[in-house]
Amino acid sequence: MSSPALDPRTAIGPVWLTISNLRDSIKFYDESLGFRLRYEEAGTAFLGVGSADLLILTEIPGAVRVLGMTGLYHFAILLPTRRDLARSLQHLFATGTRLQGAADHLVSEALYLADPDGNGIELYRDRPKQDWIHDSSGLRMTTDPLDLNSLLLECKEPRWPWLGFPPQTTIGHIHLQVADLTAAEGFYHDVLGFDLVTRYGRSASFLSAGGYHHHIAINTWAGAGAPPPPPGSIGLREFVVKVPNVVDLGKLVARVSRSGIPVEESPTGVLVRDPSQNLLRLTSEETANLS
Repeated sequence: MSSPALDPRTAIGPVWLTISNLRDSIKFYDESLGFRLRYEEAGTAFLGVGSADLLILTEIPGAVRVLGMTGLYHFAILLPTRRDLARSLQHLFATGTRLQGAADHLVSEALYLADPDGNGIELYRDRPKQDWIHDSSGLRMTTDPLDLNSLLLECKEPRWPWLGFPPQTTIGHIHLQVADLTAAEGFYHDVLGFDLVTRYGRSASFLSAGGYHHHIAINTWAGAGAPPPPPGSIGLREFVVKVPNVVDLGKLVARVSRSGIPVEESPTGVLVRDPSQNLLRLTSEETANLS
């Protein structure tokens, strides 16, 4: 039996994180990256690039990061153009923000860093889809060195003032640490309906809707059988999977229910946990805003 197909317009975000100090995190995501604070409410900050939330931060004072657990590997901020990525790199250098890495994935170019609590972040731009390479094993993705000098030439002249992320910025994908790759694939592919794009050995898989390189990545790099983090730990609280309309949402929730996975209704979507206890909020365009 083939898995159900998700609408190509399916999207990820916003992403909701637990952090230890709201002021430090707001300063980082605003001054170093380029989000803008939309508003604060009861120890939670809502950030975006326009009228929509892309990132939500909740402070738990004294929260710690626990290693060797399931949860967030990184969330990925998709910028509209190569020049936008170059200007972000230029701004990271100007603010003294430390990069953890950079890579050319053939389908995209990416920068890697972490927030003050160690939550992983990817900044990337996609290459045009017609330039992606498909072979007998599927879509070809690599982790090659990124030519930073070539990237920076994109914004050599003219030099505009930094105004933050452009309005078309989105959450492009999320990368999760899971306890069991087969079980996680079963949930995201067989139940939710994401297509399996490719695997990285026996430790990571990449899944998407509509032929994208990936909306969801899963890995067991924290260790097979890794437990979920204790409540209140730094890291992922939940993330949104957003389908275009309420009809699609109803079908998606029905598939989850038929699989025997518990669901919890809320005014802003349906909460469900994957087999590694990562929390998702299933929404449609009409119900996606967590605020």
